[in-house]
Amino acid sequence: MGILVHLEANAKPECVSEMSESLATLFPETRVYDGCIDITAYLNDDGHTFIFTEHWETKEQYEKYLAWRQETGVLDKLVSLLQEPPTIRYFEAVKA
Repeated sequence: MGILVHLEANAKPECVSEMSESLATLFPETRVYDGCIDITAYLNDDGHTFIFTEHWETKEQYEKYLAWRQETGVLDKLVSLLQEPPTIRYFEAVKA
């Protein structure tokens, strides 16, 4: 069933365009990373709050992906565009 990762990031108002452009460049690599089922970003009507919904096969694969992005310097670059560190929450599907 996999997991749902919910990431919320508040971009600095002057960095919203750069954030959007960065995601457009990075998401194709993310989508083919081992364990990624899907990733989509949404921008709130406040104009600076991004929500990422990510579906991964396992939490471990997502954590491996994050470690890779940290090693390449991508996370530091993205965090520099934010007002504060992002929040990440993990959800498991329920049978309903």
